[in-house]
Amino acid sequence: MTTYLLAGGGTAGHVNPLLAVADALRAREPEAEILVLGTREGLEARLVPERGYELLFVDKVPFPRRPDRNALAFPARLRRAIAQVRAHIRARHVDVLVGFGGYAAAPAYIAASRERVPYVVHEANAKPGLANVLGARRAAAVGVAFPGTALRRGEVVGMPLRREIVELDPTASRAEAARFFDLDPDRPTLLVFGGSLGALRLNEALGGSWRDVREAGWQLVHITGERSDLADPGEVGYALRRYVDRMDLAFALADVIVSRSGAATVSEISALGIPAVYVPYAVGNGEQRLNAASAVAAGAAVIIPDAELTAERVRAEIVPLLGDRDRIDRMRRAAASVGTRRGAENVLAHIDRALGR
Repeated sequence: MTTYLLAGGGTAGHVNPLLAVADALRAREPEAEILVLGTREGLEARLVPERGYELLFVDKVPFPRRPDRNALAFPARLRRAIAQVRAHIRARHVDVLVGFGGYAAAPAYIAASRERVPYVVHEANAKPGLANVLGARRAAAVGVAFPGTALRRGEVVGMPLRREIVELDPTASRAEAARFFDLDPDRPTLLVFGGSLGALRLNEALGGSWRDVREAGWQLVHITGERSDLADPGEVGYALRRYVDRMDLAFALADVIVSRSGAATVSEISALGIPAVYVPYAVGNGEQRLNAASAVAAGAAVIIPDAELTAERVRAEIVPLLGDRDRIDRMRRAAASVGTRRGAENVLAHIDRALGR
């Protein structure tokens, strides 16, 4: 029996691909022991046990960004975290480690190397995190979700996706999706969303232009986020929701999408072959623009900078796109060429390589 240790967490961007790989391992090897390494503070503390996996803990040790008291304490705290992971590896007889970045990954890579346990790295973002940059140096295999990711020896494997997306048949599910949102399955649909908390810029722009979209003959599914105070006009053909727990149905109904460009979002949209208008989140290191770059280069998507998305821009750029069926068809074919639903299987192939299978 093989024992796998999957390390990562902190944010959904690290936890979700980790869980997708864990599920793929469990489906392939029901007898295997699958363990997850994470911190007590990250999303993994809730999501991993809910999915039925055992969570082993390691102290959260952020990399210091400036010379201060935390920087002075960092070496000792990192040594302690490495020792914690080494103890887990020995006690549970771990055969291979798979890291997805985040606070748990850095000490895990070092611990695995010192225990002579092979490890695999997966990077979800086009701009890699520091933990994975360091871990890639000695990894048995390195997988990246997007072409052009600056990670040593990185091979494009795609994003491990949740099962409901991998198995989604949009055509077969469209009628159910239309009933779910109280819309017409035969009319083209624009899906707009900005994450669970919403995106103010998207909400304001579409809140001021949805009538133009409707006049172009399109329906809307507008997922505003739970914190939004955008009023629902209650108009036929405009389904405004604060939160949707069946994003697979939203995707099944979508003919074009307007959204942020987080790594998972871009990967799911591309895997399903849906044309997109991405509005990268302006805060951070520019990783969301990079995440969308390969889809844009292929002709599957366009980018509108966050500061430029207004109701007027929707009317000037997005509404004309909705009226150009030939362009939408070309974008759909291009999206299918850059996306993959086999991200989890490709990571499993890297794991097998690390084990010498």
